[in-house]
Amino acid sequence: MLSRHRWFVAAAGTTLAFAGVSLFAHKGYALTIFADLAGLVLMLAGAGASLSNAVSRPGPQRSFWTLMALGLSLWVSNQAAWCYFEIFRHREIPDPFFFDIVLFFHVVPLVAAVAWRPDIAKKQARIHLSLINFLMLLGWWTFLYAFVVFPYQYVTLNVRIYNVYYDALFLAENILLIGVLALAALTCSGAWRRLYTHLLAAQLTYSIGSQFLDRAIITGRYYSGSFYDLPFIAPIAWVAATIFSAREWDLPAAEFKLDPRWKKLVPQLAMLAILSLPVLGVWTLLFDKSDVPSRVFRITAVLCAMLILGAFVFLRQYSQDHALMTLLGESRRAYEGQKQLQNQLVQQEKLASLGSLIAGAAHEIDDPLHAVMNYSEQLWSKERLDEQQTALVRKIVNQAQRTRDLVANLMSFAQQAPGEKTLVDLSVLLHRATHMLGSKRTPGKVQVRINIDDNVPRIHANANQLFQTFYEIIENAMDAVEESGGGELEILVQRHGVEVVLRFSDTGPGIREPQRVFDPFYTTKPVGKGTGLGLSAVYGVIRDHGGQITCRNKPEGGAEFQIVLPLSEAAQTAGAAG
Repeated sequence: MLSRHRWFVAAAGTTLAFAGVSLFAHKGYALTIFADLAGLVLMLAGAGASLSNAVSRPGPQRSFWTLMALGLSLWVSNQAAWCYFEIFRHREIPDPFFFDIVLFFHVVPLVAAVAWRPDIAKKQARIHLSLINFLMLLGWWTFLYAFVVFPYQYVTLNVRIYNVYYDALFLAENILLIGVLALAALTCSGAWRRLYTHLLAAQLTYSIGSQFLDRAIITGRYYSGSFYDLPFIAPIAWVAATIFSAREWDLPAAEFKLDPRWKKLVPQLAMLAILSLPVLGVWTLLFDKSDVPSRVFRITAVLCAMLILGAFVFLRQYSQDHALMTLLGESRRAYEGQKQLQNQLVQQEKLASLGSLIAGAAHEIDDPLHAVMNYSEQLWSKERLDEQQTALVRKIVNQAQRTRDLVANLMSFAQQAPGEKTLVDLSVLLHRATHMLGSKRTPGKVQVRINIDDNVPRIHANANQLFQTFYEIIENAMDAVEESGGGELEILVQRHGVEVVLRFSDTGPGIREPQRVFDPFYTTKPVGKGTGLGLSAVYGVIRDHGGQITCRNKPEGGAEFQIVLPLSEAAQTAGAAG
């Protein structure tokens, strides 16, 4: 138990030791050195631990700990300035003090760190908005400090009014930090709640104690190392112990649905900040009773703040619009993917149902058709027929043969079954198909180019089925190119990760309805030249191989078929070995 809370035990021991020294040591130079260095060491420990967490922690936590390290580092620089004046120069801290500005602004990164909410999983767009919110917060507090405090610190020096305004503004800033810590502690769980609660308790102690310390300074009862420093040392030790302990805590980011009213809070605060600027400008012109240089400075600060915060508001709106367009794009792609999947399912059901119907019909047609051909051939060979009768018999035989080929195609389509799959070379199948088809056509009319990347391995497939698939696609492309007077067919084969992509791109007239090319009996060829089942069979083969096939018309003209085939583990291993 003691080991688990060792850092908090050390913080409590440090605080008690400081309290003992403050109570029993006499006011003097040695006590000043002890008090200043004790605060500096504790702050350095907290800043160093935050920086270490920023390096070792993942993702959004890195930003949180970086902002914590920045805020504590600013606090360290202020404490180091105190050490320089009181220890090395043996002088009291001047009032006003330049490092009062640093002390004031060290709270801004702490507020931003908590408002960043690393305990909540964010999308990339939300990260960008959080960064803009931090910059707006920093810009707003910079303006507020310049508007309220600067006129009495550097324009027209007035120490009494400066201290009053500085303390009030610093207290408001600390109350803001307490508010965001309380909200974070209430809306999270687990180790994050423990972390925020410790930081909240330390900040409350510091804010309350600083009020007593300020009053002791005003009444002249304060000196470095006095008991009034105890509410200053204790919170620093507490924060450092919390940061060191957090190195051992599991701090996961979780999904969290924030109330819609809270989501509107930040934009509303940004709008309120923008609207407050002209109000403060009008107040300066009409009601500010300070001297002319102070009023001029305040008007200038208002104008500069309007330009800077206005730019941030524009940037925020641009970021939100960009995020919205990205979301719309993702929604469109998801819709198109779902629509494509639905079409594929409909196509599969259609082919399955049609296959069963065709199988029965083709079987019934094949027997009487076989009889017609036999009787026609017997009549032709045995009977003495005149020329007109012979021509008629020949027509009967030819039409019966064509019908029988159609029935064979129907049977082939209906009886598609997973064939034996082995490792096949796509290059061999493509070159064989193009060579067979090219030998049947007019030379030079269709130029075929085959480009296959060197890293394409052999794939696990049925060689005969893939050959018929390539043959069908290439034949259709060649027909289209020839009909348009000649052109090119480019076949490109590439490996994309664990898939092989084949593209058949021609320069023909394109396809009238590319979304229907895989429908059974859909054909654009003349009657007698095509059955409309070829590409339907191709679709079934590719789906049986676990792949996808799509068709589109290219913007520059022509059609393109794309086949995506997965690589099996055996194919990947063979490709790697090759």
